[in-house]
Amino acid sequence: MIHTDLIRPVPDLLAAQAGRRGGAPAYSDPHRSVTYAELHRRTGRLATNLAQLGLERGERVALYLDNSVETVESYLALTRAALVGVCLNPDGAPSEIEYMIRDSGAKLIITDEAHLEVAARVAEQVGGLRIVLTRTEAAGASIISFERLATTPNAAAPDDSLGLDEPAWMVYTSGTTGRPKGVQLTQHSCLWVVAACWAPIAGLSERDRVLCPLPLFHSYALVLCVLGVLATGASEHILPKFSVTRVLELLRNEPYTVLPGVPTMFHYLLEGAGEGGIDAMALRYCVSAGAIMPGQLNTRFEAVAGVPLLDGYGITETSTMVTMNWPTGGRTMGSCGLPLPGLAVRIVDSVTEEDVAVGADGELWVRGPGVMLGYHNQPDKTAEAMRNGWYRTGDLARSDADGYITISGRTKELIIRGGENIYPAEVEEALLADEAVTDVAVVAQPHDALGEVPFAFVVPRDPADYDPDKSLRICKERLSQFKVPERIVTVETIPRTGSGKVMRFLLQRQYTDSAG
Repeated sequence: MIHTDLIRPVPDLLAAQAGRRGGAPAYSDPHRSVTYAELHRRTGRLATNLAQLGLERGERVALYLDNSVETVESYLALTRAALVGVCLNPDGAPSEIEYMIRDSGAKLIITDEAHLEVAARVAEQVGGLRIVLTRTEAAGASIISFERLATTPNAAAPDDSLGLDEPAWMVYTSGTTGRPKGVQLTQHSCLWVVAACWAPIAGLSERDRVLCPLPLFHSYALVLCVLGVLATGASEHILPKFSVTRVLELLRNEPYTVLPGVPTMFHYLLEGAGEGGIDAMALRYCVSAGAIMPGQLNTRFEAVAGVPLLDGYGITETSTMVTMNWPTGGRTMGSCGLPLPGLAVRIVDSVTEEDVAVGADGELWVRGPGVMLGYHNQPDKTAEAMRNGWYRTGDLARSDADGYITISGRTKELIIRGGENIYPAEVEEALLADEAVTDVAVVAQPHDALGEVPFAFVVPRDPADYDPDKSLRICKERLSQFKVPERIVTVETIPRTGSGKVMRFLLQRQYTDSAG
């Protein structure tokens, strides 16, 4: 079941694919492509030339790039150099980038022209931070050419000695509930997810062509779209940004077989497809993770696309996937599937720390090979998150009699109205039953008598014709009275992280500011 042959050091995987599929395309973007043989050669030169910059084993290097082939090459080359790749959100605010650079202790930052100005400003503030710039031959004391590092032969061999269980990548949490934390992941933890999920369940193989619109800085994309593609020998086209028009065009005209995304992407693809539908040339399936997938969206997308949309649940601290829906057998729409083989899960009462009954809500705990080493330089936070080897996800979940797990929301997002628990995801699902609603988020607002009440922020399909009373009537038909939103507020967009998670605190702040 678990493809343990895929859990091998990155240099071994690169060498194997270069020897077996050397001339086959590995990764491409709108600017360039690289074969497996070229990928092996270029990452080896990058690794040796980076080492000659004086970086020592285990030091951190920040990746501050838009999606590109160079992003993939950087991930792999840093591992070959026994360095730790620090994944930064290219859309992050300059203050956030500076915080993560300081927190990680990065000595070098790999960036592109679009982010050079911010990178240079951060380098001035931090001090001692050198810059490697992609797609340029320019070189100097302050800026080093990525392309020269990747193409200049070196007599020395790459280090290639990083252990499977040593820190390899540091991925920062989205910071939806506080300061981002650096999650330390290993080659073993990430490739275990490939071996237990993407290869056996999704069937990813060298026959597949993956179309990747996901942001590569995110752990979901790192594991599936970088390591999963490499380990299985698939090929992949990387989009710089998600674009409805471009994704539909490529699916209709090129033989892409796998499309990973987050729920909002599939929602926008449905909206953009129109009467012509998706009409993909060769698509086998789509996969979704990163945020809760409403059951109605899943059903609608599959009806229009004509292929399975496999929903799963994963988090950075477990190297992504914890559960996954299989393409065969029965499924419960709205559920994120079954636990991966080889992984243990519990659903726990947060007070007693005892397992809850089937069908009851509790906090999801996870134990297994994918669990992180810990948070970088935050032993207290690590200890708080771990309990005797179990990672406490902070997510509320329930399981049915067949073991299928449904995520209810975050423990910190739970709305307690007069002693009654309200899960935002349940209310959001009801609101999305109104065809006039294209996106929604439900948040808690303080109430003098009840403590908290739910407020709904809705993106209408046509603001001029939207009737909030109709949405409320639908909620009253589908929900207990205490779960019906106290108020509906229309907005142009729902703020989300790169992985699709709702940034509820921004909505709460937005409403408070406008009301006060």
